[in-house]
Amino acid sequence: MITAKIDLTQLQHVVKEMNGKSGPTKCLIIPIDSNNLFTGKNGNVYLDLVGFELKTIGQYGDTHMIKQSLPKDVREKMTDEQKKAMPIFGNMKVSDGPTASTPNVTAADLDLAADEEDLPF
Repeated sequence: MITAKIDLTQLQHVVKEMNGKSGPTKCLIIPIDSNNLFTGKNGNVYLDLVGFELKTIGQYGDTHMIKQSLPKDVREKMTDEQKKAMPIFGNMKVSDGPTASTPNVTAADLDLAADEEDLPF
């Protein structure tokens, strides 16, 4: 198994407390377009990532670093300096531990309105 931790705060974002069904809920709000996220036909939003193998194993056993995989047209407009300055979203390593499953939640499941003040959860 390969494990990974992703630092979503490397994307453009805002942390905001909003009203949820059980009271105030701390939220991470991530703009779709300015972060080059991909919206599928089903309405799901994807962050494309790529892992690069490290030349040496990291302090915590990490074997790869994770960066965002950008569309070709965006990548071609970037300078070499801009490409090198892209944030590292996390690291990956091979692990023998158990896996935790997370349910898939679609945009339709959340039924979010664009100007909605309160959260559906």
